[in-house]
Amino acid sequence: MIPFRETPGGVTFAIKVHPRAKKNAITGELGDALRVSLTAPPVEGKANEACIDFFAKLLEVPRSSITIAAGHTSRNKVIRVIGLSVTEIEKRLNIRSPS
Repeated sequence: MIPFRETPGGVTFAIKVHPRAKKNAITGELGDALRVSLTAPPVEGKANEACIDFFAKLLEVPRSSITIAAGHTSRNKVIRVIGLSVTEIEKRLNIRSPS
């Protein structure tokens, strides 16, 4: 189960990025993180931009509502979503967080 954390700056959750994949997709869970495949290579921030675009589209929010809070140069990242509650994110991602 993915722990979504409600913070004053928005909701955060961990992801593990697999760059250079065939398609952009959430491919499962890895420990306390979502496993995310992205087609972009991990070069010059392209995977980070693809990650932001992917989650903005998936969660139906503007790009400006998604930020990478930690892990800019790592495959392990923390995503921050502004403007949605934990419940809304879980519903849009079709995921249940631990109670």
